[in-house]
Amino acid sequence: MEVLKVLKERRSIRKYQKKEVPKNIIEDIIDCARFAPTAINIQPWEFIVITDEKMREKIADITDYGKFIKDAPVCVAVFCKDTKYYLEDGSAATTYILLAAKGYGLGSCWVAGDKKAYAEKIREILEVPEGYKLISLISIGYPAEEPKPKKRELKEVLHWEKW
Repeated sequence: MEVLKVLKERRSIRKYQKKEVPKNIIEDIIDCARFAPTAINIQPWEFIVITDEKMREKIADITDYGKFIKDAPVCVAVFCKDTKYYLEDGSAATTYILLAAKGYGLGSCWVAGDKKAYAEKIREILEVPEGYKLISLISIGYPAEEPKPKKRELKEVLHWEKW
């Protein structure tokens, strides 16, 4: 899929088909994420792919706005080593995952991690060493919906030279 089309058409998907995502596609999506921008090339990220249904349910139950994670065939937890720019780097990697998933015709949704009350519990459940922060939980699967949220017009958000 053409990159500009991916950028303009990607939406948050919260309903998924009961269809497995091939392992090679998930691996390629994560491979794309490791090419995300990173401050001074630190690459603080680690990615945990969760396909086990019981583990996805456990994670979904802990979140406040990610209950649909249990219905997605894949959840990716993005963690970053606690460095100066962990949040920026992890957010860039998360964005690459969302875009790569769309490129494969998959749906995805970013569920917040950093600063959430459940972040530490997720870290413990997934046995992530101390010193890493949860950036995001990303549901991935074949979409069972096509949301069309209204986006603000370009003229409403674009400013030249000054506000």
